[in-house]
Amino acid sequence: MTESTASAHAAFGADVLRTGGSVQVVRETSLASDRMDALVRDAVFGEQKTRDYARWLIWELAQHAGVRPSSIHDLYMARGRGECHGFTVPAINVRASSYDTARAIFRTANRLDVGAFILEIARSEIAYTDQRPAEYVTVMLAAALREGFRGPVFIQGDHFQVNAKKFAADPVAEVNNVRQLAHEAIDAGFFNIDVDTSTLVDLAQPTLAEQQRRNFETCAELTQYVRGLEPQGITVSVGGEIGEVGTENSTVPELEAFMDGFNETLEKRAPGMKGLSKISVQSGTSHGGIVLADGSIAEVALDLKTLEDLSRVARQKYQLSGAVQHGASTLPDAAFNNFPRTETAEIHLATNFQNMLYDQLPTELREEIYGWLRVNAKDERKEKDSDEQFFYKTRKKAIGPFKREMWDLPQETRESLAAAYDAKFEFLFTQLAIGGTKSLVRRTVRPMAIHRPMPGTDGHVAVSAAPDDATLSD
Repeated sequence: MTESTASAHAAFGADVLRTGGSVQVVRETSLASDRMDALVRDAVFGEQKTRDYARWLIWELAQHAGVRPSSIHDLYMARGRGECHGFTVPAINVRASSYDTARAIFRTANRLDVGAFILEIARSEIAYTDQRPAEYVTVMLAAALREGFRGPVFIQGDHFQVNAKKFAADPVAEVNNVRQLAHEAIDAGFFNIDVDTSTLVDLAQPTLAEQQRRNFETCAELTQYVRGLEPQGITVSVGGEIGEVGTENSTVPELEAFMDGFNETLEKRAPGMKGLSKISVQSGTSHGGIVLADGSIAEVALDLKTLEDLSRVARQKYQLSGAVQHGASTLPDAAFNNFPRTETAEIHLATNFQNMLYDQLPTELREEIYGWLRVNAKDERKEKDSDEQFFYKTRKKAIGPFKREMWDLPQETRESLAAAYDAKFEFLFTQLAIGGTKSLVRRTVRPMAIHRPMPGTDGHVAVSAAPDDATLSD
């Protein structure tokens, strides 16, 4: 062990022992202490050897504590069979101040006995937030351990999207880009992948089947590829998408055209292979909301009847968990209890948490970020954009360049933000009716213990089934 890795390991003293490439947790309570704060910081900002060791150690600590990246596939299949209902799973895009944000999520999950929630990051977010999959998984697991959470952790690749323009220029290269990202993500512990090939829908074609053809054929190809990457004993939850968020609302015939084509294509490519667990649709929202000139968000005309119909057909005809709604975080508070009522399987929540962070930033830091945007995002400014519109639409691009500053906020700011996040997550989890779902997750999901070789050693990665309350031994 090098001096730098020894320092990372020494954070837990005699509470965590290492023999060769194996870790033993002597006192679990030390994992939920400020010792974890120091270790996860090494995992994000440390020099390479320290970083890699810290990431490995956090992964192994999580395996021993029963805090394991898992697939939500079996829970969703149970819902498709009608064995559970009445709740909507939130998929939360953790973009900035990721450790503190995730801690608030896990604190709330503990308080409300929640097991059915997803932590996710999109292909585009991975780039502009400077969070590659290995770092993202590490931070989420560290936050769970820090808050004393126990059980499966569902980490998802959101919008692993095929770029339509790049696909038109070179379809093989663009699909390979998504393949490579899926490979990196699954290796890191993303066992839930949302394949987004809805960008390939061609509305100029004469029939719905032809309009959806490139979408369902490419989605089937990527699903087959993902299935080939699965660790033994894990069925990755794969989602498809029929309508790009922010465009025309989806219809039941479109869903049927996609699903019939997808199922037929996948069966031809790989007979008997498991397909999708859910389907993303468009019912009136847009990513980030539509910001008006004064900085306020335009009212959304959410089509709940469409969402309800699509979810019902997805379950009854295709045995999926139901429909997925993107772009939901900026909806008014009164909208959220409609999702369980319409049996929406999952909703995606991102921008409002970013907005809450920016509202809490010290004025000096926020102005520094806006100055950076004036220079580095000026090409994205439209002629009629007010300052409020420009900054609202582009400030996500500053998250990566200012990642360290957003981790190092003043303690007073962090405490104020934590209180705001706690209140927001408690509200959302209550409205989405996921309180008490930990027992449902325990019944349907079998987490797998996956042990990794210590960096710098030639090791064997062991995979074994274990209940989610496993703690100190395999």
